Amino acid sequence: MKMQSVEIVLPDNANVVIGQSHFIKTVEDIYEVIVSTVPQAKFGVAFCEASGPCLVRVDGNDESLMKSASENAMSIGAGHTFVIILRDSYPINIMNRLRDVQEICTIFCATANPLDVVVIENERGRGIIGVIDGERPKGVETEKDADDRKALLRKFGYKR
Repeated sequence: MKMQSVEIVLPDNANVVIGQSHFIKTVEDIYEVIVSTVPQAKFGVAFCEASGPCLVRVDGNDESLMKSASENAMSIGAGHTFVIILRDSYPINIMNRLRDVQEICTIFCATANPLDVVVIENERGRGIIGVIDGERPKGVETEKDADDRKALLRKFGYKR
């Protein structure tokens, strides 16, 4: 077996959600989740088939984000993996709805941070064993750091 770290390349001002599903209708179901939950969101979604023609299936409402999702999905190259590249919305806005999609098994990450996907490969294919999301902690927050965190959440409208 061979282990590899795959760097995810994100367009400016974009977030990514990466997960695993088990059925080809994933692309259409994720499309419906996003447009019905956050209609103004721009996005691309790509899904790696794990049988049959083994194509990367792609949908979305923004050509550049669809291209980014498909390129990242091809780089990961793991069957039944999906990649959503999202702009004009945050993953938090769609996460609960994604979890309700019957065929979604796992969500590995939802982030705008620098991201690497750790994959393992054998003779048959590839699978995701984890992600490296952002950087290591540099310390424990101080009282001022906590105040800044709370202010940021209120600025975004997530807390009152």
